[in-house]
Order: sequence, then C-alpha cells, then structure tokens
Amino acid sequence: MRTYELMTIHRPELAEADARRESQVLKNFLQGADASVLEIDFWGKRRLAYEIDKAREGYYTVITFKGESHHVAALDRALSLSDAVMRHKIIRPGARPSRLKATEESSDRTGRSAADVSPA
Repeated sequence: MRTYELMTIHRPELAEADARRESQVLKNFLQGADASVLEIDFWGKRRLAYEIDKAREGYYTVITFKGESHHVAALDRALSLSDAVMRHKIIRPGARPSRLKATEESSDRTGRSAADVSPA
C-alpha cells in the first residue's frame, strides 16, 4: 500500500459542521474500500487563490491515507461527481514525477561545456 494525500475544497455555502461531515464521509468511503486513513486535517474556511464558480472561499481538508491505485481511481471518480466538492487533488507525497527526472537528466547532458566534448 502506498501513502496518498487528498486535498478537497468544499463549497462555502455549506455550514462548517456540514463540511466536517463531508470529510467523515470521505473517511468512511476509504475505510469501506479497505484503505486506511492516517490523518484528517480540517483547515476550515479559507480564501481561494482565484475565483472558482463565482466563489471566493472554500472549506479546505487534507486527508492522508494508505491505499492501492484502485482506491485512488474510485475516490477520484466519487469526488468528481460530488456537488459539495469544488476541487480536489490526490498526490503521493515524496514521489518525484518522471518528467522532472527526464528534465534533470537532459540538463546534465546539456550542461557540458564545449571543452568536454572531443572534436570528431
């Protein structure tokens, strides 16, 4: 099982108690799918960096859990269909994207000076 972090932004029209209840629904969803929830960090209502659907605020929650890739796929689908969730993001903390590895390797190759390359 891998560790994942889920960040959700719930609609500001919800009461704080309802937003917390939505976090518990997500926890129950994960536990019902045999994933283990490590931590739920409810940040409360925060100002958004940019307007989303004419909303300037939202309730932020970060859930850390251990699960398999099929748990992530099911969770992503459920959150996409939820009317209470404005945005969500699921990441693997500490995992480096392969695109960054390729960029670093190519910069190592191009970082050589002309003196390092012998003429043919």
